[in-house]
Amino acid sequence: MLNFEFWSIVETVANIIILFILLRIFLFKPINKMKNERTRTIQENLDSAEKARTEAEELKEQYENTIGEAKEEAKNIIMKAHDDAESERAAIIKKAHEEADQKVAEADKEIESERKKVLRQAQSEIADLAIEAASKIVGANVDDEKNRRLVDEFLSNEEVGK
Repeated sequence: MLNFEFWSIVETVANIIILFILLRIFLFKPINKMKNERTRTIQENLDSAEKARTEAEELKEQYENTIGEAKEEAKNIIMKAHDDAESERAAIIKKAHEEADQKVAEADKEIESERKKVLRQAQSEIADLAIEAASKIVGANVDDEKNRRLVDEFLSNEEVGK
């Protein structure tokens, strides 16, 4: 059977209490202190990581906004350049048409001038030939000045009749 001795039980309980106090002072306090420091360090790291993530998201948002603005600005620049090029093209075409019209008008004037010149020369030659033919037919040259005037009047009347 088991014998329980009172002093032995008291001694064992006292040893356990002393052991508990010693363990608490020399083991549990340092372990709790390390645990608290480790918890604090982990929490600081988590807070730092969260702060870095927040900053990264803000930077990403700023970057996306900057990219969006740059794309919009590039689009506006391209549209403006296209519009400028289109207006420049229209101006060049208009100028080319004006120059072409001017050259056509000048050519028409020159053609008309040449036509009138050729007609005058032809009239003069025809008048000379007619006077010469009439002189030969009549046999005598009456008056060159008078004949010339008559032929010019005739040709002028023919020209007006056309």
